Amino acid sequence: MAESQVLKRKLIPKRVFLNNIDSYSSSNIAEFLCKSMEMVSNNDQDDDDDEDEDEEEEKQNERELLHPGQVFQVVGTVCAPSNEPRSYILEEYYHPDREQLLSKLMECHIVIYNISQDAEQVEEATWAVTALHNQIEHFSSPKLFILISTVMTWASTILRDPEDPERPLSDDFFYCRRPHPRFKQHIDLEKMVVKMGKSNRKVFPTYVVASGLQYGMGEHIFHYFFKESWLGKEAEISVFGDGKNFVPTIHIRDLARVLQNVIEHKPRPYYLLAVDSSHSSFEELVKAVSSALGPGKIRKRPFADIYLIEDFSDMEIHSLQVNLRMDAETIRNLFSINWHCEFGLVENVELVVEEYRQARGLLPLRLCILGPPAVGKSTFSMQICKHYKLHHITLKDTISEAIARLDKAVKSLDPDAEDPAAEDEELLSHLKDNLENDDVSEEQIQLLKEKLLSTPCRNQGYVLDGFPSTSEQAEKLFGDDLNTFSSSTSILPEFLLCLDASDSFLTDRVINLPKEVVQELNYESEQFLRRLSIYRKNNQEDKTVLNFFEELNVRHVHLEITSGEEPAISLLMQTIFSTVGSPRTYAPTCRGLEEAEEKMRKEAEKRAEEEQREEEEARSRAANWEEWTHRSEQVKLEEERHLEGLTVQMRSYLMEHVMPTLSQGLAECYRANPPDPLDFLAEYLFRNNPFDHPK
Repeated sequence: MAESQVLKRKLIPKRVFLNNIDSYSSSNIAEFLCKSMEMVSNNDQDDDDDEDEDEEEEKQNERELLHPGQVFQVVGTVCAPSNEPRSYILEEYYHPDREQLLSKLMECHIVIYNISQDAEQVEEATWAVTALHNQIEHFSSPKLFILISTVMTWASTILRDPEDPERPLSDDFFYCRRPHPRFKQHIDLEKMVVKMGKSNRKVFPTYVVASGLQYGMGEHIFHYFFKESWLGKEAEISVFGDGKNFVPTIHIRDLARVLQNVIEHKPRPYYLLAVDSSHSSFEELVKAVSSALGPGKIRKRPFADIYLIEDFSDMEIHSLQVNLRMDAETIRNLFSINWHCEFGLVENVELVVEEYRQARGLLPLRLCILGPPAVGKSTFSMQICKHYKLHHITLKDTISEAIARLDKAVKSLDPDAEDPAAEDEELLSHLKDNLENDDVSEEQIQLLKEKLLSTPCRNQGYVLDGFPSTSEQAEKLFGDDLNTFSSSTSILPEFLLCLDASDSFLTDRVINLPKEVVQELNYESEQFLRRLSIYRKNNQEDKTVLNFFEELNVRHVHLEITSGEEPAISLLMQTIFSTVGSPRTYAPTCRGLEEAEEKMRKEAEKRAEEEQREEEEARSRAANWEEWTHRSEQVKLEEERHLEGLTVQMRSYLMEHVMPTLSQGLAECYRANPPDPLDFLAEYLFRNNPFDHPK
């Protein structure tokens, strides 16, 4: 074969179809196949003596196609269209009909259907392998079909050797496997794929790769435990059930390597177990994650509680109950795989945790805020911590926490026991003696370093408020960190925020502070001026703390404080946010957004109902007032009419019966001129009453 012909053949990539390439499993496999630059090992399985030269040449040609350049062109279906194109994907198909999908499958050299995550893909995979098998006569070249299944098709398998229950199940026992009741469709499809591949292995070879529970590169089924550990809100990470069940696992990159070797070598066995060498229990897996990423403690809960966790699908819940010891003998014997995590998650938990941080963008954010006293460092620090969900660290708080912890530990010691805490007592005494001392001791710096290395600070990050003050302190605190390249183990700040203000501005601010605040912050006149003088002096030396950070290429942001008003502070905070970037934490989940929207909707409905009720009450009050006013006017009018009628009657009565007699009495009184006119008039009226009265 001419060299130019070999080179030409090597430049032809293989077209690979993969379903659901926007899912965790398929997307990682697709990216690995497209970006892998490694030479797949040419160590093939032993060939039979009767294998003819044509088959050997065909295999050699297939191996030559796998070179360090672009080997695969991946196309596939997606569950949802994306605005961000995947650079490693050649074509994406969103909900194609069966006719369109078949035409795309016919264009591919390799068809991979992944049903290890989504049970709904079983039906489509069944159709795909059947449709391709029916089109064998129309193949322009051989096609390879690989089904990525799950070890859940082994979940109910009886132990291989009852006398040796710890002996793992291997590939050669696949014909005796028994599925979990919820995975019967999976095993039926496995059998169909194997059967169709036997009909014409040269033109349409088929393989089943039964994958263990996948982990790594951001996590999927184990994500809940990583997330709970990283957030640090729980003192103990939950293990559902007794945790004694053995969980077969495989790193997603190792699964991709297995597929790559299957594509290259086309091994004789058509059923392969893809699991790592670990035999870890569920409890061991969760404890390893908790120790590396979280509080380091676990608690066991009834397995039924897992149904209360919305992070798990029904398929994942059943998968976490699997209890199998498995060994991928065929893969180990046939392929020379360069394993990424051969001995499982527990043995490689630090590597997997780092992948989790990188894949999900959960890298710690570390900031240091420096500036003169009373410039507002704590105010800015707390606002930054609130926005970025970081931990506020000060030397004073760190020492206070250490004193409280050591004091409690010393008091709880058994006086009759030996004294293993002599160092704690000595450290406690030293810390208490130096509380009022402005100099920072080696022990205090060590405590601060331990605080910055704590799990919460390594996960989310921190804002170091007002320390270090000198280059010597910075060297002691961060000097050992200079050769650390991992973002999760480094404590060196990424950003240095240097606040500054004029001495007159700072003095005026302290003068206007309440007396209680001045005493709490030790801002009395002499102390404040002395601290301000020390700060200015430290920043005028040949080597300052700012020089230390500049030499390490720590991003430096200088902010001049000229006003303590809210608008000015908000403007400076926006400058900080734009410089530092977006928060590196979990965004609100879809459910969280839905709950927030639902809450806002309910609040809006409640406000609308209250406004409507108030309007109705106002209208009702207005109507009642109008009715009451109308009725009052009617009553008043009726009373006036009644009084007017009574007045007429009284006047008529007086004019007819009283006035004549009264007039005569007044005339007689005038003529008689008595000493007491009133008594005379009364006596006259009594004697001359026009009505007959009983005597």
